[in-house]
Amino acid sequence: MRQILCMGRHTMLLATLLAISGCATQPLHGRLAAPACEAGDQAMVRDTLYFGRNRPDGGTVGDAEWRGFLDEVVTPRFPDGLTVTHATGQWRGASGAVEQEASEVVTLLHAGDAAARGKVAEIATEYKRRFHQEAVLRERTGACASF
Repeated sequence: MRQILCMGRHTMLLATLLAISGCATQPLHGRLAAPACEAGDQAMVRDTLYFGRNRPDGGTVGDAEWRGFLDEVVTPRFPDGLTVTHATGQWRGASGAVEQEASEVVTLLHAGDAAARGKVAEIATEYKRRFHQEAVLRERTGACASF
């Protein structure tokens, strides 16, 4: 009976290891793991940036200011394309207060190399500087893409 239980455990362990290996990822420029892509897809990095439009002084980043930032800062760094989504965000800042605000969500796909990652960081830094923001949220994931 004990031998049957051990065989059952080994079978379960083998099945678990096989299942986990199906979720294997491939390194993308040594910094981020991307899912194994299907034929015709390209491994890329997707950075999603969340820009709140409330200003610390009580005002907001106006539509013309946002458009200027997009045209002057974001587009020159990623001229091949990006997506902007209008959203409403909620977060707790350093003051501890929960705040809701109109937000812009920018999605960028890139190779994931140091130059592209640097450009993403420059965008966030410039938004914080220009509009006196406490933070810009960045979400980075591996992605498979085809064009």
